[in-house]
Amino acid sequence: MLLLGIAALLLLAYAIFRRRDPRMLRNGVLLTGALAFGALGALSLAAEVNPIASFALLLLAVALPVSVVVFGVALIANGVTMLRREGRSLGNRLSLIAGVLVFALPIAAVLIALVFGTAGVAIAALLALASLYASAAFTSFAVYSVVYGRMRHRLAPAAIVVHGSGLRKDGTLTALLRGRVDRGLAVYRAERARGRSPLLIPSGGRGSDEARSEASAMTEYLAAQGVPSDDLLPEDRSTTTRENIEYSTALLRDAARPGPLLLVTSDYHVLRTASLARKLGVDAQVVGARTARYYVPSAFLREFAALLVENKWVSVIALAPLLVLAVGILIGGLLGSF
Repeated sequence: MLLLGIAALLLLAYAIFRRRDPRMLRNGVLLTGALAFGALGALSLAAEVNPIASFALLLLAVALPVSVVVFGVALIANGVTMLRREGRSLGNRLSLIAGVLVFALPIAAVLIALVFGTAGVAIAALLALASLYASAAFTSFAVYSVVYGRMRHRLAPAAIVVHGSGLRKDGTLTALLRGRVDRGLAVYRAERARGRSPLLIPSGGRGSDEARSEASAMTEYLAAQGVPSDDLLPEDRSTTTRENIEYSTALLRDAARPGPLLLVTSDYHVLRTASLARKLGVDAQVVGARTARYYVPSAFLREFAALLVENKWVSVIALAPLLVLAVGILIGGLLGSF
């Protein structure tokens, strides 16, 4: 009952904070915690009267280490696929690196504990706890990214901002960018069908290796799809997600078209974009366009890494108790040796 009680409290907190602002990252932590405690609580309670539930708990205990191995192998396989299809950039290597770390960190922790004695045990404990924190944080991020990406936002947008993501060498849309533009176009048409008249803002500047701005290419594509020129307001200076939001907001302000924004990006990018819009104080929600399946693991890892950097003090505060615990293990071991 205790586990179910904790799950209920977490779920209540999630409902309150989500209603207040669905873009808050803590929503993911609360939801994931509620699901985990709820599942464990329900199985534990059922196990007292049902042998099948007891067997399910046993299977869960066995499945956890097996799932880690499967996850590591899957990440390595995806990393190889990314290198073959997308090139050898650091971003494309993330799933491969993560997969190797899944196996390397436990081995390293055991070796450190064996070689360095008490100090090694403290370091190994810190590695284990930090890995547990990273795993829990990534799970929360991934779960809530999916949940947030499927929410129906009931705002009436003054504009729909489509975020750029690079062009082909000939200046045409990549498959990834076309997915975003098509999603933005679908939302625009749905809003028009409701009797509303939002602007469409293709947002993206010209990269050093691009023949023209992303906004120009997107505007051309949208015009060919029948969007009237009066409904198109290109933003062709931005080079980052932050600038996409800031410059598009400035354009609307200059056009005297105040109101909330609906930002369109790729599905793996929705939560970080929403979090950034919240930090900037912009009234905006985010919808996502689907991404090729093989691209998703590396993309989620890249987004998660970026979120850790953007919220580094949250990670420092979260890891501080783990460091204190590791130091306590070290001191306890040293005192015990005398």
